[in-house]
This record gives sequence, structure tokens and C-alpha cells, in this order.
Amino acid sequence: MPVLYVSHAADEVARLADHIVVMDAGRVVAQGPLAETLARLDLPIRLGEDAGAVFAATVAERDAEWHLARVEFDGGDLWVRDSGAALGSRVRLRILARDVSIAASRHDDVSIMNMLPATVTAHVGEDHPALVLVQLHVGGTALLARLTRRSAQRLDLAPGRRVWAQIKAVALIG
Repeated sequence: MPVLYVSHAADEVARLADHIVVMDAGRVVAQGPLAETLARLDLPIRLGEDAGAVFAATVAERDAEWHLARVEFDGGDLWVRDSGAALGSRVRLRILARDVSIAASRHDDVSIMNMLPATVTAHVGEDHPALVLVQLHVGGTALLARLTRRSAQRLDLAPGRRVWAQIKAVALIG
């Protein structure tokens, strides 16, 4: 049954919505599937610390010793905290932009467990002049990363640049 739910709380929207309508000053400025719309950089949505990506995954493996689960999605797989969801079940993940870092090459000597090959598709300035929001594509899935402009320049982040998205396992929710 379709339900119209109005909210300014990004965590509620990420948990409940499948389709989103974005309004600015009483006018519709965008609408579409939740994952695609939240990852757009051309909208007046400025979620600040709540900016991030939302997407579906399937529970593929459980590591009982470490209380982790491996989930698969269109773009790869990630280790997340084990929520107890059954193997094969669909889960929704939300990765905040502040929990994604970018590396020019893969590093295995760090604590970050999830490293995915990605392509930079766009970037825009944030409200603070020191920050930039970078849109990445990992397979068919869009991610966002919040970096300093200095880091983005040092890494020469431009559309088409191949990088590694590093995502902390504890940052994944859903």
C-alpha cells in the first residue's frame, strides 16, 4: 500500500522510503528511487553529516567468531555488523559520506575492512569551503565521500578517475 510520509530526518527516510520526492520552497525539484536520488549532487539537498548512500544487499555469509556478516550488492561485497538477518535475505544499507575515504591504490595494512574499486563520477563543494562531496560509482551503485578540498586536489579527483573506496565496517547500518 503506498504511503505518503513527510520527513526531514535522513535516517527515517533511508529506513522507510523506496521512492523520494525532493521539495525546495514548496516546489518539486526531483523525484525517483531513493538510492539514485540521495546520491545526486545537483540537488538542493544538503544533509550535512547525514549525506550518504542507501542501497540493498543480500546477506551472503556469516562470521560467528567476529559477529560480522558479508553482504553482496551490485558492485561487490562488504563486511558489516551481524544483525542476525538470515542468509539470503535482503537488507538495506546506509553508508554515510563521512565514513568513506578514498585512496589512489589499495592498502591492506589498515584497519578499514572494506575496500572497493570505484570510479569518480562528480564532486561538488560543501557548505564549508574546506569540504567537497565526491560521488563514486562502485559497479552499479553510487557512493558519496566527504573529503577536504586539499585531499581531493592531492588525489587529483576528477570524473573518470579510478580509485579505491574505503568503508569502515562499523559505519554500515540498516
